[in-house]
Amino acid sequence: MKLAERRHWVFDMDGTLTVAVHDFPAIKRALNIPQEDDILHHLAALPADEAAAKHAWLLEHERELAIGSVAAVGAVDLVRALHARGCRLGILTRNAHELALLTLEAIGLGDCFDSSDVIGRGEAIPKPDPDGLLQLASRWGVPPSELVMVGDYRFDLDCARAAGAHGVLVNLPDNPWPQLADLHAPDCAALLEALTPLGVEEER
Repeated sequence: MKLAERRHWVFDMDGTLTVAVHDFPAIKRALNIPQEDDILHHLAALPADEAAAKHAWLLEHERELAIGSVAAVGAVDLVRALHARGCRLGILTRNAHELALLTLEAIGLGDCFDSSDVIGRGEAIPKPDPDGLLQLASRWGVPPSELVMVGDYRFDLDCARAAGAHGVLVNLPDNPWPQLADLHAPDCAALLEALTPLGVEEER
């Protein structure tokens, strides 16, 4: 894969473009969700009234986290380099759309993403389902194989593989899923370095 030639990039948000701050075990305890369950899948199976109340709590909890978001190492430079190059940029997150926009503003990248290219849990079936990536490929008028999905967790890689896109793992010192990741970089700064031979860096 000639990564530096790709012009359609999709990023996970929390833990990828930002420093991970979600305490998922604590969130599950607060919402009375078994620790082994996925939060969004668990909420989707609840009665409507109970699900709505727990989603409301989750939204407000995540709003506080979004306001205090801190950019991950190299994330701002990477996104701005790709933006300067004229690449199409999207967000695919299991967070809410409005909070993703708030997070982008907090880390200084709000001007790099069109709101319609920011897909949260209300706009697509949450990852690892490929729905969000397929939506972006359709909107951008390219086959999914033209997309690069950058994330910090297996769900991001599973989503990319299911869509037929390329999966890049960042912000982990090692790659625990070598069979799923097309590329691993320890952080976004290292990923940007991998792109510089074809001139991404010089256009910043």
